[in-house]
Amino acid sequence: RTDDWDDLMHYCIRSAAPVGRYLIDLHGGSAHGYGPSDALCNALQVINHLQDCQDDYRTLDRVYLPADWMAQAGATVEDLDKPACTPELRQVIDRCLDATGSLLGEARPIAAGMHSRRLGMEAAAIWEIARRLTVELRRRDPLAGRVALTKTGYLMCCASGVLGALTGRYGR
Repeated sequence: RTDDWDDLMHYCIRSAAPVGRYLIDLHGGSAHGYGPSDALCNALQVINHLQDCQDDYRTLDRVYLPADWMAQAGATVEDLDKPACTPELRQVIDRCLDATGSLLGEARPIAAGMHSRRLGMEAAAIWEIARRLTVELRRRDPLAGRVALTKTGYLMCCASGVLGALTGRYGR
Protein backbone atom coordinates (compact mmCIF):
# COMPACT_ATOMS: atom_id res chain seq x y z
CA ARG A 1 0.00 0.00 0.00
CA THR A 2 1.19 3.50 -0.71
CA ASP A 3 0.92 6.31 1.81
CA ASP A 4 0.94 9.19 -0.67
CA TRP A 5 1.84 10.18 -4.24
CA ASP A 6 5.54 10.51 -3.38
CA ASP A 7 5.50 6.98 -1.96
CA LEU A 8 3.93 5.74 -5.20
CA MET A 9 6.57 7.59 -7.25
CA HIS A 10 9.37 6.03 -5.15
CA TYR A 11 7.88 2.62 -5.95
CA CYS A 12 7.67 3.46 -9.67
CA ILE A 13 11.22 4.81 -9.85
CA ARG A 14 12.43 1.43 -8.55
CA SER A 15 10.09 -0.79 -10.57
CA ALA A 16 9.27 0.97 -13.84
CA ALA A 17 11.95 3.59 -14.53
CA PRO A 18 14.86 1.11 -14.74
CA VAL A 19 13.24 -0.46 -17.82
CA GLY A 20 13.37 2.82 -19.74
CA ARG A 21 16.90 3.56 -18.56
CA TYR A 22 18.04 0.12 -19.68
CA LEU A 23 16.59 0.67 -23.17
CA ILE A 24 18.24 4.10 -23.43
CA ASP A 25 21.59 2.62 -22.41
CA LEU A 26 21.14 -0.38 -24.71
CA HIS A 27 20.58 1.92 -27.69
CA GLY A 28 23.64 4.08 -27.01
CA GLY A 29 21.87 6.93 -25.26
CA SER A 30 22.99 8.86 -22.22
CA ALA A 31 21.66 9.76 -18.80
CA HIS A 32 20.44 13.01 -20.39
CA GLY A 33 17.38 11.10 -21.62
CA TYR A 34 16.53 9.59 -18.24
CA GLY A 35 14.22 12.38 -17.06
CA PRO A 36 11.55 12.06 -19.76
CA SER A 37 11.97 8.28 -19.78
CA ASP A 38 11.48 8.04 -16.02
CA ALA A 39 8.36 10.20 -16.27
CA LEU A 40 6.90 8.04 -19.06
CA CYS A 41 7.69 4.76 -17.29
CA ASN A 42 6.22 6.07 -14.03
CA ALA A 43 3.09 7.25 -15.86
CA LEU A 44 2.69 3.84 -17.50
CA GLN A 45 3.04 2.13 -14.13
CA VAL A 46 0.34 4.34 -12.58
CA ILE A 47 -1.94 3.77 -15.57
CA ASN A 48 -1.49 0.03 -15.15
CA HIS A 49 -2.27 0.30 -11.43
CA LEU A 50 -5.45 2.23 -12.23
CA GLN A 51 -6.50 -0.30 -14.87
CA ASP A 52 -5.92 -3.17 -12.45
CA CYS A 53 -6.89 -1.50 -9.16
CA GLN A 54 -9.75 -3.89 -8.43
CA ASP A 55 -7.90 -7.05 -9.42
CA ASP A 56 -4.78 -6.00 -7.48
CA TYR A 57 -6.93 -5.51 -4.39
CA ARG A 58 -8.95 -8.70 -4.77
CA THR A 59 -6.18 -11.11 -5.71
CA LEU A 60 -3.07 -9.59 -4.13
CA ASP A 61 -4.48 -7.32 -1.41
CA ARG A 62 -2.46 -4.50 -2.96
CA VAL A 63 -3.64 -0.93 -3.21
CA TYR A 64 -1.50 1.51 -5.18
CA LEU A 65 -3.83 4.48 -4.77
CA PRO A 66 -2.34 7.09 -2.39
CA ALA A 67 -3.83 6.47 1.06
CA ASP A 68 -3.82 10.17 1.94
CA TRP A 69 -5.82 11.02 -1.19
CA MET A 70 -8.25 8.23 -0.38
CA ALA A 71 -8.73 9.56 3.15
CA GLN A 72 -9.18 13.13 1.88
CA ALA A 73 -11.85 11.96 -0.58
CA GLY A 74 -13.58 9.70 1.94
CA ALA A 75 -12.80 6.57 -0.11
CA THR A 76 -11.96 3.24 1.48
CA VAL A 77 -9.99 0.28 0.19
CA GLU A 78 -13.22 -1.72 0.39
CA ASP A 79 -14.60 0.55 -2.36
CA LEU A 80 -12.28 -1.36 -4.71
CA ASP A 81 -14.37 -4.48 -4.20
CA LYS A 82 -17.57 -2.87 -5.49
CA PRO A 83 -18.97 -3.39 -8.99
CA ALA A 84 -18.52 0.30 -9.84
CA CYS A 85 -16.55 3.27 -8.56
CA THR A 86 -18.06 5.24 -5.73
CA PRO A 87 -17.93 9.03 -6.23
CA GLU A 88 -15.18 9.13 -3.59
CA LEU A 89 -13.06 6.51 -5.34
CA ARG A 90 -13.66 8.20 -8.69
CA GLN A 91 -12.27 11.41 -7.17
CA VAL A 92 -9.08 9.58 -6.17
CA ILE A 93 -8.70 7.99 -9.60
CA ASP A 94 -9.19 11.36 -11.29
CA ARG A 95 -6.59 12.93 -9.01
CA CYS A 96 -4.17 10.16 -9.96
CA LEU A 97 -4.94 10.85 -13.62
CA ASP A 98 -4.25 14.57 -13.08
CA ALA A 99 -0.85 13.73 -11.61
CA THR A 100 -0.22 11.22 -14.40
CA GLY A 101 -0.99 13.97 -16.90
CA SER A 102 1.80 16.01 -15.32
CA LEU A 103 4.16 13.06 -15.73
CA LEU A 104 3.17 12.80 -19.39
CA GLY A 105 3.93 16.50 -19.75
CA GLU A 106 7.44 15.84 -18.43
CA ALA A 107 7.76 12.86 -20.76
CA ARG A 108 6.57 14.60 -23.93
CA PRO A 109 10.05 15.51 -25.26
CA ILE A 110 11.18 11.89 -24.92
CA ALA A 111 11.59 11.25 -28.66
CA ALA A 112 13.89 14.24 -29.08
CA GLY A 113 16.24 12.93 -26.42
CA MET A 114 16.70 9.49 -27.93
CA HIS A 115 19.97 8.63 -29.60
CA SER A 116 18.18 6.04 -31.72
CA ARG A 117 15.52 7.35 -34.10
CA ARG A 118 13.67 4.02 -33.97
CA LEU A 119 13.62 4.09 -30.17
CA GLY A 120 12.41 7.69 -30.34
CA MET A 121 9.53 6.67 -32.60
CA GLU A 122 8.65 3.78 -30.31
CA ALA A 123 8.78 6.03 -27.25
CA ALA A 124 6.51 8.57 -28.96
CA ALA A 125 4.03 5.82 -29.83
CA ILE A 126 4.08 4.61 -26.22
CA TRP A 127 3.54 8.20 -25.05
CA GLU A 128 0.46 8.41 -27.30
CA ILE A 129 -0.86 5.10 -25.93
CA ALA A 130 -0.40 6.36 -22.37
CA ARG A 131 -2.13 9.65 -23.18
CA ARG A 132 -5.06 7.84 -24.77
CA LEU A 133 -5.38 5.43 -21.85
CA THR A 134 -5.64 8.37 -19.45
CA VAL A 135 -8.50 9.72 -21.57
CA GLU A 136 -10.23 6.33 -21.48
CA LEU A 137 -9.71 5.96 -17.73
CA ARG A 138 -11.43 9.32 -17.23
CA ARG A 139 -14.37 8.21 -19.38
CA ARG A 140 -14.78 4.68 -18.14
CA ASP A 141 -14.97 2.93 -14.80
CA PRO A 142 -12.06 0.54 -14.16
CA LEU A 143 -14.17 -1.37 -11.62
CA ALA A 144 -17.00 -1.95 -14.10
CA GLY A 145 -14.69 -3.49 -16.72
CA ARG A 146 -11.13 -3.51 -18.00
CA VAL A 147 -10.19 -0.17 -19.52
CA ALA A 148 -8.03 -0.84 -22.57
CA LEU A 149 -7.58 0.41 -26.10
CA THR A 150 -9.01 -1.39 -29.08
CA LYS A 151 -6.65 -2.70 -31.76
CA THR A 152 -7.65 0.27 -33.89
CA GLY A 153 -6.94 2.58 -30.96
CA TYR A 154 -3.46 1.12 -30.55
CA LEU A 155 -2.80 1.43 -34.27
CA MET A 156 -3.89 5.07 -34.28
CA CYS A 157 -1.65 5.85 -31.30
CA CYS A 158 1.31 4.12 -32.92
CA ALA A 159 0.81 5.96 -36.21
CA SER A 160 0.40 9.28 -34.42
CA GLY A 161 3.50 8.69 -32.32
CA VAL A 162 5.70 7.63 -35.23
CA LEU A 163 4.51 10.51 -37.40
CA GLY A 164 4.93 12.95 -34.52
CA ALA A 165 8.47 11.76 -33.85
CA LEU A 166 9.38 12.07 -37.54
CA THR A 167 7.94 15.57 -37.85
CA GLY A 168 9.34 16.91 -34.59
CA ARG A 169 6.05 17.16 -32.70
CA TYR A 170 7.82 15.76 -29.63
CA GLY A 171 10.61 18.31 -29.61
CA ARG A 172 13.03 16.80 -32.14
